[in-house]
Amino acid sequence: MAERTRTRRDYLVGTGALVGGGLLAGCSGGTDGESTSTTASTTTGTGETSTTSEASDGGPHAVSMAPVGDVTFESVPETWVASNGSWADMAIALGRDAPAALVTPNRYHTEVYEEFDGIDVNADDVTMLWPSGGLDKELFYSVGADVHVIDPNFITSRSEWTRSDIRQIADDVGPFFGNTGFTHAYGWHDGYRYYSLYEEFETLAAVFQQRERYEAFASLHESFLDDVQSRLPAESERPSIGILMTTSAERTTFYPYPMNDGTAYKQYRDLGASSALTAAGIADFSQSGSTIDYEALLDADPDKLFLWGGTGQFERMSRDEFEDSVLAFMTDHETASELTAVQNGDVYRGGGLYQGPIINLVWTERAAWQLYPDEFDRDAELFDRARVESIVSGAF
Repeated sequence: MAERTRTRRDYLVGTGALVGGGLLAGCSGGTDGESTSTTASTTTGTGETSTTSEASDGGPHAVSMAPVGDVTFESVPETWVASNGSWADMAIALGRDAPAALVTPNRYHTEVYEEFDGIDVNADDVTMLWPSGGLDKELFYSVGADVHVIDPNFITSRSEWTRSDIRQIADDVGPFFGNTGFTHAYGWHDGYRYYSLYEEFETLAAVFQQRERYEAFASLHESFLDDVQSRLPAESERPSIGILMTTSAERTTFYPYPMNDGTAYKQYRDLGASSALTAAGIADFSQSGSTIDYEALLDADPDKLFLWGGTGQFERMSRDEFEDSVLAFMTDHETASELTAVQNGDVYRGGGLYQGPIINLVWTERAAWQLYPDEFDRDAELFDRARVESIVSGAF
């Protein structure tokens, strides 16, 4: 075990219980010293109200999120890790540096940042917390994160780690503080609430004491959606879609993702699309573990198809590259060529599962172009890139 001169007990204090057991978020106890603080109450769509106490000087502040509960931070965390690109993108939007590590850095779509001046993050430079050999405690100790923005239930449900392992890292290194919200398909999440993308973003903003940046993004996002949604066609004219992942070089077998309430599908819900997979009764891969072929896909026959790859290969292709490889293969395939989406050339690069506020703006814009080409011109930007850059840089 790596040697440490002190633990995060010195300035991170937490209390709270994991659903189904008493897992401490950090170490329990009070805080010393005084700071000016503000208290904000937020009522969510579920009717629940959460209260966050924020120190205006970056001193002690308490933040709450299910499943861990309350965590008190003696100061703003500096080194941090996260489960996926959703949380990483939120932190970048809040003006933070790149995470020290992610569970899945290969699915963090940092190529999106190439559209913005002043945002320079490369997922290849981010340590993978969950390598092929499994979770390694030594890696957590060596990174030494002040906070782990990871739902502990995600780890205990998908690895050999127990609550005791989580407690050890929380006590010795830094607390866990996160919620799995990219999909609502996991059965183990039934015992506690989900958060919308902007509810997650608001909570992380409280951790990093960046309320103004959060509010600026929330305002930009609201104005963007108001404009886009005002231009959508009537509901009867909106397309059905199929969201699929494939890692097959032959692209004949797919992991189906019916569009549920998770943050991964926010752009499609906001743009009024419906799921042909859901209508056909096809189960989410996250629940069933089953794949589908072109025959099953033909039964659902979505108006438009959105494909993403496990390591982001499709998302990183240009539109021309995608059409020359993926769409061309489907057009030449005996069964795939019968799909409405293939016949109409409506097979597109999807967005993957993980998005925060910056990535969501880009992916929603792209989806608007893809879903409604008669209304949204690909050569016309639908939101202000310069505004995003100014918020991230703090010049607002």
